[in-house]
Amino acid sequence: MGFFQRLFGLEKPADAQVNPQPTEEKHPETGGEVPPERMGVNGEFDQNGLAKRVALAFDEDESLDDLNSLFVAQTGGTVVLRGEVPSQDKLNQAIQVAEKVNGATSVNSDDVIIAP
Repeated sequence: MGFFQRLFGLEKPADAQVNPQPTEEKHPETGGEVPPERMGVNGEFDQNGLAKRVALAFDEDESLDDLNSLFVAQTGGTVVLRGEVPSQDKLNQAIQVAEKVNGATSVNSDDVIIAP
């Protein structure tokens, strides 16, 4: 089971993208453009869009397959990682992947434990 399904209980859409182009959909509250951290996997408004796109990016990176105890959330543009990883190298990889997702302004890994 991949990150996307494990974290959000959803099947990954066939046309999902880590960094999609925005749709014509406007922000439901402001009527303006959808900010990058609220953009879903298809370019639509999604309150948890950044976290979902980071989970999708993790799914697409085969070197992160064994991180079954890592969880992804977001606070605005900050990607929040929680859980356990087997090494500092794996955590660094996850951070690097998360930083490349459009809308990620920072990555907080303070609640990640290195547990071999």
